[in-house]
Amino acid sequence: MPVVIGAKRESTFEDPIGLLGDCHRRVERFLGVLVKIAADARGGALSGEQHGALETALAYFRNAAPKHTADEEESLFPRMRAHATAETGAVMERIAGLEADHAGAGPAHEEIDRLGRRWLDQGTLEAGEAQRLAEVLDGLSAMYRRHIAVEENEVFPAAAAGLTGEEMRAVGEEMAARRGSG
Repeated sequence: MPVVIGAKRESTFEDPIGLLGDCHRRVERFLGVLVKIAADARGGALSGEQHGALETALAYFRNAAPKHTADEEESLFPRMRAHATAETGAVMERIAGLEADHAGAGPAHEEIDRLGRRWLDQGTLEAGEAQRLAEVLDGLSAMYRRHIAVEENEVFPAAAAGLTGEEMRAVGEEMAARRGSG
């Protein structure tokens, strides 16, 4: 990744909430790449740059994004549920909705990956396939906009306020282990 002067440094595993936010920026960026390629090429022949970008974005969602989901569902959300009170009930309901989003995103990602790989392998997509890819990407984009806003504006602040330092360290360590860094 190129260095950008004045850019925010990536968070570390010592700041798991910051790192989850950084992951959101990558989700937005790679999803934006997929949307742009689908809109610009409309299933036609890809330029070399588009081909490489499509491969990279598909690989991100196939390999890295599931780790982000696990970070939330296996590390963060269970610890938050352990602290659930009447006052945090609304946030707990939001977490259930976020988990439903994760489950719903899985089939969309699989379809995008299947169509994207076909495009890479065959060089073009049929008109119906290109249209379907654009539709699935539009739906996924809308879901992620809402999903990320809920996490960053409601759930992550509640986690930062409600979890102990030891719990946050454990979340970060589990995140690192998922990536072979711990």
